[in-house]
Amino acid sequence: MPGRGDARRERLSRARLYVVTGARQDDGDLAGFLDAVLGAGADIIQLREKDAEAGDILRWSEVFRAASDRHGALFVINDRADLAVAAGADGVHVGQNDLPPAWARRVVGPEMIIGLSTHADAEFDAGDPEADYLCVGPLYATPTKPGRPVTGLEIVGHAARRTRAGTERRPWFAIGGVDTASLPKVFAAGAERIAVVRAAAGPDPGAAVKALVAGLASAPRFLTIT
Repeated sequence: MPGRGDARRERLSRARLYVVTGARQDDGDLAGFLDAVLGAGADIIQLREKDAEAGDILRWSEVFRAASDRHGALFVINDRADLAVAAGADGVHVGQNDLPPAWARRVVGPEMIIGLSTHADAEFDAGDPEADYLCVGPLYATPTKPGRPVTGLEIVGHAARRTRAGTERRPWFAIGGVDTASLPKVFAAGAERIAVVRAAAGPDPGAAVKALVAGLASAPRFLTIT
């Protein structure tokens, strides 16, 4: 019988839309926001609050966990492997200067998924084998990563070539300024999965996610989905 880790990785293999969000303290309706984006078709939701206290992240995580369970989505916490375990999350996402995936694996164990951000071809190629998925970008300038140089679409083409050649078999998501307007170019470069922040944060997040899902459904499929 498949274990929890196998089930999580199988869901990851089918995921195409990944939403990254804060705790939405500004409008106070975190549960409503999560139900809107997950109900509209987001496959993965990440809680990203880099400057928050641990207690706050755990409190918000209860809402994320419940919404993810309602909608059959994966719930990931940014950076904090310890809090991902404490919150019962499905995974943790780390950056190049965070806890390395090999060390994060020691904290979270074998059943939790680990994601890794990459910002250059060499970082993508060197992706720690303990990472279950990769993100590539930021493709375009974005206020969520101030000071981070953009990669442009070249990294998407590189990742796609590696996938087609069978050199990289893990899922990867294009991120950084991706929205319905940029989707055609992102797809043309070779991406099949996207991660978004601002594109799902407008006044009607459910409608925004539905538009992204529709764009994903109409996109050509180049890569082998593993």
